[in-house]
Amino acid sequence: MFGAIAQGVSHATHFLEGDDCLNTMKAFQRLGIPIDWRQGTGEITVHGQGISGLKKNSELKEIFLGNSGTSMRILLGLLAGQNFEITLTGDESLSTRPMRRVTEPLKKMGAQIKGRDNGNYAPLWIRGGRLHGIDYENKLGSAQVKSALLFAGLYAEGETRIFEFSSSRDHTERLLAACGAPYRREDQCLIVQKASSLHPLDLDIPGDISSAAFFIVGAAITPGSNLVVEKVGLNPTRLGLVNVLQRMGAKIEVVPSQAEPEPMGTIHIQGSRLNGTRVTKTEVASLIDELPILMIAMALAEGESIISGAEELRVKETDRIHSMVVNLKAVGGEVEELPDGCWIQGVERFHPGRIQGFGDHRTAMSFAIASLAIQGDVLLDDVECVSTSFPSFFDDFKALRNG
Repeated sequence: MFGAIAQGVSHATHFLEGDDCLNTMKAFQRLGIPIDWRQGTGEITVHGQGISGLKKNSELKEIFLGNSGTSMRILLGLLAGQNFEITLTGDESLSTRPMRRVTEPLKKMGAQIKGRDNGNYAPLWIRGGRLHGIDYENKLGSAQVKSALLFAGLYAEGETRIFEFSSSRDHTERLLAACGAPYRREDQCLIVQKASSLHPLDLDIPGDISSAAFFIVGAAITPGSNLVVEKVGLNPTRLGLVNVLQRMGAKIEVVPSQAEPEPMGTIHIQGSRLNGTRVTKTEVASLIDELPILMIAMALAEGESIISGAEELRVKETDRIHSMVVNLKAVGGEVEELPDGCWIQGVERFHPGRIQGFGDHRTAMSFAIASLAIQGDVLLDDVECVSTSFPSFFDDFKALRNG
């Protein structure tokens, strides 16, 4: 996204070739951005056309974003600044995910947006242009909402000010700074102004901690295991899982190797018996995507664990609180569903069972990892969804198990 509106050529290595990223790439290609990418190389080159360089030809009516809520929400912010109209669509799952959290503040900035339930569900029609800055309190602690408004603020007259009282992921702010955008932070207020141009980027993309989380937990719950994850993202706003696992007694060593624009380094994990813990709302933003796999660790930890303040899990690709509780019970976990999380009493091992994927990649991968603590067969259905974020997951998992 930044490369598309920068002035010049941006290049990145370790590009994730999952469905979400590929659908986003195709969206920008359809909006007139030349992008060079060859499958399997992990390299991508984006020929930026400048801050106002997105174009829509007369034949382009809609853009399909698959299952990527991140892409749809943030792209809405970028399209809010464009002087054309377009419709964003997604698959059946994405079409049920709430978008009003983004569309309402964008409307207040001057964008025209229409969709089901007054702009809450895709398909979403948007016409941008003539934006003005607003003051917005990010009560949800959502990095997607924040990022959408920061992008829109690059096109808005005056200042766009976002107040954030609990830190959410700051990848967008880091890249704004790297691109030379008129952005600054004053205490808990993020401020962006209209931009005339952005610098292109040359990035070595860190490994996604959300993907690494599955193998980190897999090693942590397996006695005798010894795993090193290299070149993984160590952004402080994303290390909630590591912090919680260490609190549970996991043997984890973190060694930084790069600080800017995104922290990166090595995580070393050794298997050990874990203890139960409690995760409350103050920690949820830093590990929202890692909560499903953390529930696996909690279900095998000694004692009681509780997750609260995580109601946002109910509006992901599926209701992840429900999907995890149903499947944990199917393999002998002691767990109860709560309105905003769950209560878990740890067991020593799981028993064989049938797992429902619920069309959700994180649910499916979590129970693949759970199979490490099961003697016998586990039947996992609906695994195609894993390609959304981690297409090589099962190959990597097999290699680690055999290694």
